[in-house]
Amino acid sequence: MAIIVKAGPQDTNDQVIRKFKKKIQMDEILTKIKEKEFYKKPSLLRKEKKQELKRKYRRQNRDQ
Repeated sequence: MAIIVKAGPQDTNDQVIRKFKKKIQMDEILTKIKEKEFYKKPSLLRKEKKQELKRKYRRQNRDQ
């Protein structure tokens, strides 16, 4: 998957880099790379998912 950032005639290098970073963040490419960087045992993945669900549930209850 290629990310293409077109620079306008008045865009500086810093602006183009900012656009690139924003596109990467929107596509969640870096988070996917960080998740796949190291192997995680399936039991650990289940545990993390369960903790995330608990966190979301607490946030919902706190907001109400």
